[in-house]
Amino acid sequence: MFTLHKTVRGSLPEIREKVEAALAEQGFGVLTEIDVQATLKKKLGIDVPEQVILGACNPQFAHQALEMEPRLGALLPCNVVIRQTGDGEYEVAAIDPRAMMAPVGNPELDEVADAVRERLQAVVDAA
Repeated sequence: MFTLHKTVRGSLPEIREKVEAALAEQGFGVLTEIDVQATLKKKLGIDVPEQVILGACNPQFAHQALEMEPRLGALLPCNVVIRQTGDGEYEVAAIDPRAMMAPVGNPELDEVADAVRERLQAVVDAA
């Protein structure tokens, strides 16, 4: 599987607040935000369930990884997605850093990937 994920009940604002607090607790900052629902409505005129993509970065780990593999910036930041799957039901999903970095083929990144994975799993679990 290429994501770490969990289904939760609540509203998007409530879940997002928990996710952002957990990200901060794990040393991540939110660098980007994409409101998929609003973007698709504006660009294509279609209605889709609520979905937001948060681009999160832990500067310490990003720096370590970029020192080992300078082109890794193409894979950053780590995306955390909150998407509606039913009435009051949402999936919180984060990219699995091990899966994301596997195509890079640099075994030096394994330790960093594992550390980031552990922190992102904690974020998903806290949602």
